[in-house]
Amino acid sequence: MTDAANTVEINDAVFCQTHFKEVCTDCDVDLREENDGFFGFDFIDREGIEAPPTGQNKDNVYQCKKHSSAKCSQCYGWKKQITRARAAAKKAGRK
Repeated sequence: MTDAANTVEINDAVFCQTHFKEVCTDCDVDLREENDGFFGFDFIDREGIEAPPTGQNKDNVYQCKKHSSAKCSQCYGWKKQITRARAAAKKAGRK
C-alpha cells in the first residue's frame, strides 16, 4: 500500500510527490495499479508514466507549466498515455 502523504493527484492520476513519476524507485512508490483502476483498466506490468514539467497555481492546484492549465488534455492525457503503455507491454509479452 502506498503512503498517500508521498503522492500527489494531477488531473485524476496519482504520482510521487517529489518527481511526479507513477513508478519511482527513489520514493518507493508504484501507482500503476491505482491509476489503471481509476481509468477503467485491469492492471498489467507496463512502463510507468510521468507528468510533464508541473507546478502549482495560486490555489495550490497542479498544472502543466507549458500551458498553465490544470485540466490540460495535451499534457495530462493520462488515459491515452496509459493505453499506449499497455499496448507496448502487451506487444513485449508482459501481463
